[in-house]
Amino acid sequence: MFVHPQFDPIAIHIGNFGIHWYGLMYLVGFLAFLALGKWQVSHRKWHGWTVPMLDDALFFGALGVILGGRLGYVLFYQFGYFVQHPVEILAVWQGGMSFHGGFLGVLVAMLLFARKYHLKWLEIMDFVAPLVPIGLGAGRMGNFINAELWGRVTNANYGMVFPKVDNLLRHPSQLYEFTLEGIALFLMLWIYAAKPRATGTISALFLIGYGSFRFLVEYTREPDDYLGLLSMGLSMGQWLSLPMVLIGIGMFVFCQKRQA
Repeated sequence: MFVHPQFDPIAIHIGNFGIHWYGLMYLVGFLAFLALGKWQVSHRKWHGWTVPMLDDALFFGALGVILGGRLGYVLFYQFGYFVQHPVEILAVWQGGMSFHGGFLGVLVAMLLFARKYHLKWLEIMDFVAPLVPIGLGAGRMGNFINAELWGRVTNANYGMVFPKVDNLLRHPSQLYEFTLEGIALFLMLWIYAAKPRATGTISALFLIGYGSFRFLVEYTREPDDYLGLLSMGLSMGQWLSLPMVLIGIGMFVFCQKRQA
């Protein structure tokens, strides 16, 4: 049995101002994007990409993550509440972001980026996909530090008590997601992208990998108390991840056949 260390959510105190761990995790994700992207441009010779374009891609992507993530949370998780309190949609500092909304936001942002540089959208997404999981993993570590999005009650000896929640033994689901959505997904995509692939297959593998990992981990993650489990005993995260897997499989097969 383990007990959550109950970290201070503020990493650096400067007078009345504080830099939060979660904000630093976003920074880790952005820096990883730039560092890995520069390596790809230099070593993998991606068509049409230059190092200066990476800053622009990061700007477009960050906007997509923030705007899409917030709107996704509003639409997918607490639509009824925000209909009654529309001004609070802007209160992002109170928390409330959705990966699936952020993902859709990035798709739109990269479409605009592709048009700006006259590149194919799927080729852009193939380049970006291996750069994303490190940021996802960093975000899950931020969740763990903040002791949020905790897991369901378990009898497993590797369970963890989250004192800010209760004294029950729970799955440290944030660490599961860090391992699968961060490390495992990164390795899977990075290794697969090391060789020339049919356009769209790297993006498809991201959909399959993230969707599958998220779907599985949701069985250990406590459902949102304002939603609970939905039809067929699945959580909102699972219902949003299932289309990713199905679309990813279909896309992978289609792109492989088209290139053949």
